[in-house]
Amino acid sequence: MSLTDVVEDYLLGWVLLAVAVGVLVPEVAVVTRAATPILAVMVGSVSLTLSADRFRAIDPRPLTATLLAHLAMPVLAYGLARVFSLSPALTVGFVLLGAVTPELVTPTMTELAGGNTALSSVVLVVAGVGSTVVVPVATGLFAGGVTVETWPIVEQLLVAVVGPMALAIAVRARYPARVAAHEGGYPAVSAVMVVLIIGGVTGANAALLRSDYAAVALVGVGALALNGAGYGLGWLVTTGSDRPVRIAGALSVGMRDFAVAAALVVTAGFPPDAALPAVVFGVVEMATSAGLARWL
Repeated sequence: MSLTDVVEDYLLGWVLLAVAVGVLVPEVAVVTRAATPILAVMVGSVSLTLSADRFRAIDPRPLTATLLAHLAMPVLAYGLARVFSLSPALTVGFVLLGAVTPELVTPTMTELAGGNTALSSVVLVVAGVGSTVVVPVATGLFAGGVTVETWPIVEQLLVAVVGPMALAIAVRARYPARVAAHEGGYPAVSAVMVVLIIGGVTGANAALLRSDYAAVALVGVGALALNGAGYGLGWLVTTGSDRPVRIAGALSVGMRDFAVAAALVVTAGFPPDAALPAVVFGVVEMATSAGLARWL
């Protein structure tokens, strides 16, 4: 088994380990000082896997339906936060989860589940570009009493998400053979960055995680509800399409990029506990997506 296999196949374990280290050694929160470059490497590395072939022959109907379902997620996240009577900071954390891009490993999980990888890849790219509008608008509308500065969010998305994604796709198009020669390693690099971010933001929230188990449990139930509702919504809106397309729709909507959400909490200046939903959602999502991939 190669090193990349160890990283990718046991990503849930690494995420759980990062959470445990963050709780036990809060000093690892220092990692969040480098949140922007870590996020840029995470996005850029996985985007190197998006070849031009993945963007051809996409049926526009399920693509449009999946993107519309993606846009509905911050509203759904806000609704769940209200149902569970979460604090303003935790509400922001849930809204961010709903508004950010699908999880960067969604195409990989879609492939493992027998889904339409091309569709999930296109949704990922379009959502990445659209996040510069969706994230600040959603947080502005549903901030739950937390002051939101729009420009820092847009700036971070441009620098750490859209920019690296565009650059990686351009490099892949310009040097397809050279980039493809190392394709197997890019997701592993991205996964390592995910683990670093989760460890750092967990360290920043260590006191809350250790002192308020009721809040953690409540956020966990909310995260599971948001994750499951996203899967169901993605499956529902692609009704009439073939099974691979519906699988891609479900995973693209249900899987939210918790590492991006966690990093944005730090770089955009939100209260530290707003990262708690992202940390908990990361554990929930890794477990459910792996289970779905095996079942489907």
